[in-house]
Amino acid sequence: MAAATISSLSHPARRAGAPRATRDAAWVRRTLIGVALLFLGFFLVLPLAAVFAEALGHGLAAYFASFANADALAAIRLTLLTAAIAVPANVIFGVAAAWAIAKFSFRGKSLLITLIDLPFAVSPVISGLIYVLVFGARGWFGSWLIDHNIQIIFAVPGIVLATTFVTFPFVARELIPLMQAQGTDEELTAVTLGASGWQIFRRVTLPNIKWGLLYGVILCNARAMGEFGAVSVVSGHIRGETNTMPLHVEILYNEYNFTAAFAVASLLALLALATLVLKTLVEWRHERLDPLP
Repeated sequence: MAAATISSLSHPARRAGAPRATRDAAWVRRTLIGVALLFLGFFLVLPLAAVFAEALGHGLAAYFASFANADALAAIRLTLLTAAIAVPANVIFGVAAAWAIAKFSFRGKSLLITLIDLPFAVSPVISGLIYVLVFGARGWFGSWLIDHNIQIIFAVPGIVLATTFVTFPFVARELIPLMQAQGTDEELTAVTLGASGWQIFRRVTLPNIKWGLLYGVILCNARAMGEFGAVSVVSGHIRGETNTMPLHVEILYNEYNFTAAFAVASLLALLALATLVLKTLVEWRHERLDPLP
């Protein structure tokens, strides 16, 4: 009887605290894993493989020649420039918004949270049209901008503004739940010890949010480089001037220049894969340095 009791307690499927997944039949686990792998292979691996196969279909010489084109180089430079401006701007806004929402109580907090989520709910095309309505030649400030020889729409400033709008929730949304979970005890303790606001942020808040902040920056940068809809509306598709990499891919594809189109698309795919690798490294390092209790 005692031996039977010990056996029943030692068996993983009979322990009271054993995870539910360990008590499922083997065929259920294998089926779920197979479905997941099949889905990933069909919708992720296969399209990526097709992009690289088409890009390299005419050899490495044709592949690298696609990037030697002046328009392609201009599109790459503009994409990197846009991300270099939009991401830091969103970091500043995201940290400030998350700090205000998580650490303070004020009138209009719910409205601010709703506004932060707005780009997730609004189509990027609509976001671009909003900037055209405001800054276009016939927009609200169009006449004033023309009189002062300032061009926003169909120029780099419009592309940066549209990209910033589409990507600004990523950092804030990553930090808000993290900072809310941490509470305000450490900051209040620092205040009682005479620390200034900058000292509190640099020595208390920032070390606690550094991994979430880095994760949000990675996602924000990936979206900024790959944004199409909003940028397409405000750019004007001027080759060599206002075309980012996604827009350049569309133009090349519409001109039946498939090798160059897939070559530039493969560069975007490589940037996306690099982003995923960096995201995985951040998560691994976070778990290694700050393990869960």
